[in-house]
Amino acid sequence: MNVAPRGWRKSSHSSQETNCVEVGGLPGGGAAVRDTKNRAAGHLSTTPAQWSRFLRTVRCL
Repeated sequence: MNVAPRGWRKSSHSSQETNCVEVGGLPGGGAAVRDTKNRAAGHLSTTPAQWSRFLRTVRCL
C-alpha cells in the first residue's frame, strides 16, 4: 500500500535557500523526505523507528 505523505515542510534552518529537503508525515509516525528542487522525483519513506533513530543522530552532531 502506497500512502501519500502529508504536511510537507522545509527546515527553518533553510531560510530562503533552494538546496534543501522537505519532510512529510506518514501514518504511524514515519516520515518521507524529498528534494525541494525535484519534487516530481518522488520521496524516500522511513519507518517510525528509522525516523526516530535519524533524528537522535542528527541532534547529537
